[in-house]
Amino acid sequence: MTGSVQAKGASFMPDDSPQIYLITPPAPDMDSFPQALARVLDSHPVACLRLALATRDEDTILRCADALREIAHARDIPLVIADHVLMVERLGLDGVHLSDTTKPLRKLRTEMGADAIIGSYCGNSRHDGISAGEAGADYVSFGPVGKTALGDGQAAPHELFEWWSAMIELPVVAEGALNRDLVAALAPVTDFFAFGEEIWTQADPVAALRELIQPLR
Repeated sequence: MTGSVQAKGASFMPDDSPQIYLITPPAPDMDSFPQALARVLDSHPVACLRLALATRDEDTILRCADALREIAHARDIPLVIADHVLMVERLGLDGVHLSDTTKPLRKLRTEMGADAIIGSYCGNSRHDGISAGEAGADYVSFGPVGKTALGDGQAAPHELFEWWSAMIELPVVAEGALNRDLVAALAPVTDFFAFGEEIWTQADPVAALRELIQPLR
């Protein structure tokens, strides 16, 4: 399956190997994280960056978005924000990643226009993924793909990605509790791997990412 995600002034298309999609930590230390992010972005090709903060403090989100936007856009990497739709235009971001499938995606597409990236997290639901695509999503993400105690513990199975890659043209992202073995197994049936805590919790995020994507080389 070949897919594409269109951003303002940017376009990227997976080749035969899945591309890297990064997710920020939920509470990054802004004294050190921008430098760590820049090192990772300079070490490996990255297709997209998602700002996914746990806080709902507007000033914190604004400061973080301003700093990361400069780093991402300087490298022609689109920056999307998790859920905070109203901040996309205000902060000059490239789109939004929806973690709630009940959001009115079709209405958002009309309001945000064709150039904005809109992604939708669909858990392990094929139905939600198809609905998101029909409503105008640029990509869907399924997860977690690995074992985790978070949420309801239900993983997105390999069979879901296999079916999607065979039947649906819309790009698909694999995320959540990824490890090297899962990357190797899912590489033939996904367009993007989204890495977040898998690398940011490690002492050397660059080395951690290099290890995770070794099967893609």
